[in-house]
Amino acid sequence: MASVTFDHATRCFAGMDHPAVSDLDLEIADGEFMVLVGPSGCGKSTSLRMLAGLEEVDSGSIRIGERDVTHLPPKDRDIAMVFQNYALYPHMTTAANMGFALKIARMPKPRVQQRVQEAAAILDLEEYLDRKPKSLSGGQRQRVAMGRAIVREPRVFLMDEPLSNLDAKLRVQTRTQIAVLQRRLGTTTVYVTHDQVEAMTMGDRLAVMKDGVLQQVGKPKEVFALPANTFVAGFIGSPAMNLFRLPLTADGAQLGGLAVPLTRAALNAASADGGTEITLGIRPEHLQVLSPDDLETPALDLVIDTIEDTGAVVYLHATAKLGQDLVPVDVRLPGRPTQGKGSAIRVAVRDDAVHCFSAMTGLRLAGDTGAVPADAHATGQTAPADGPSPHDMASVHPAGSPAQSTPASEEAPTV
Repeated sequence: MASVTFDHATRCFAGMDHPAVSDLDLEIADGEFMVLVGPSGCGKSTSLRMLAGLEEVDSGSIRIGERDVTHLPPKDRDIAMVFQNYALYPHMTTAANMGFALKIARMPKPRVQQRVQEAAAILDLEEYLDRKPKSLSGGQRQRVAMGRAIVREPRVFLMDEPLSNLDAKLRVQTRTQIAVLQRRLGTTTVYVTHDQVEAMTMGDRLAVMKDGVLQQVGKPKEVFALPANTFVAGFIGSPAMNLFRLPLTADGAQLGGLAVPLTRAALNAASADGGTEITLGIRPEHLQVLSPDDLETPALDLVIDTIEDTGAVVYLHATAKLGQDLVPVDVRLPGRPTQGKGSAIRVAVRDDAVHCFSAMTGLRLAGDTGAVPADAHATGQTAPADGPSPHDMASVHPAGSPAQSTPASEEAPTV
């Protein structure tokens, strides 16, 4: 096992107007399960391929443990990679596929068989060792690909969207197996996915990327509770956080018929440099539908467009008229819906559930503590006097990142 360090690593491709990976600075602890997550084209797979030695590093360096592997070929890095498409040899049995790399390395046959048997036992593949890939299910093929990585006993596992080809039910089962397996083996793992549900449920920490730039890194519940900017706020969470760009008032902001009070620190930060607007973020679960008989409580008026009833949870996709604009709003209900499409509803929001972002930069405003779970403050949310810990403190890329330089009007509707 070993730690992994990206030290200002950069990768550029011809014809791109920005680096595929820009100045990536990331520490992954020994034995940690780190998830790189972001939309297509954000640079997560390129970062993984740089670590694997499949892509060159144009500037900066990469270390595995104390060893600089920036310019080493893949075979000398002591890593094992699991690909999205399994990459199994169709003419070989499960056992032969799992032990092929060891055979090429001229490991004695009895030792190869021992490692294959041990990995098969871990992955529950013992009864399939004599089968060829065509007679295995998608989940079984993926486990064979994982077994091929396990038998090598590498210092680092690399997984590039290994569940993308599986159906929904099998994807849930396999991601649980991968998480349990990683804890059992204790091997440092870097896992790439575009699925934020996988990122939230599997990783010890997650690193959110956009346009080749690291936006935020931290424990899943920290990134969810305190997103560093509007991009992270809109990407982590399903459905996404509702974002509203609103004019500032003396005490906060006005969201339709709902006055949203803000702390003095948030107001001062939002009005710095002459700012007159603020971007507010409210998660769907923090909007409360009021009783039709309650006409006294200040609320935001919505009209339901569609209803998603998943059985356990209901999502209302609605529209609010704010000024002259129609703004989409998502609401999560814990129980059965009593409203129908086209129904008018009124929703209220808890004061402590509002996230505040700069309307100019998209960054979280100083003094905004967000909707933080009761135990979140005990996990390193507040930087100590001598500076933040790289493992416990959610970090943000410095000024110049896409989320910081992109006008907030591209992230949230203007009211």
